[in-house]
Amino acid sequence: MYVRQVVELSVSGARVVLQGAIAHAEAMGIPQCVAVVDRGGNLMVFERMDGAKLHSQFTAIQKAYTAVSTKSATGQLPFELAVGIALASGDRFATIAGGLPIVLDGEIVGAIGVGSGTDEEDIEVAEAGIAALKGAIAKI
Repeated sequence: MYVRQVVELSVSGARVVLQGAIAHAEAMGIPQCVAVVDRGGNLMVFERMDGAKLHSQFTAIQKAYTAVSTKSATGQLPFELAVGIALASGDRFATIAGGLPIVLDGEIVGAIGVGSGTDEEDIEVAEAGIAALKGAIAKI
């Protein structure tokens, strides 16, 4: 077969992910940087909350890119392997937790990257963003 149908994350969907993540970070009282990328790793939406760490804007984007490119959560590879991949990818590979793929209908449609909190906080905020999208889709 020469073509296939795929589920695509729209910009509206990416905004739902972003807004869900930001709302959860606000409720936690933790300023965060949040990035959402499409299936090709292209940045769709980004926000740096007031008070979020400046350098976390870059790590949030890298976490999202890494999660979609590896099709898995960030921060799970052994350090030795992760460092080599990071160098080979031109510093686009994140070795720390906070990036999660967005999976719909069994397909990865994009990813979210969150940075500025602890690993656990970043993951929780990322999960909240994905849950917001799935909740919005369930209402359709």
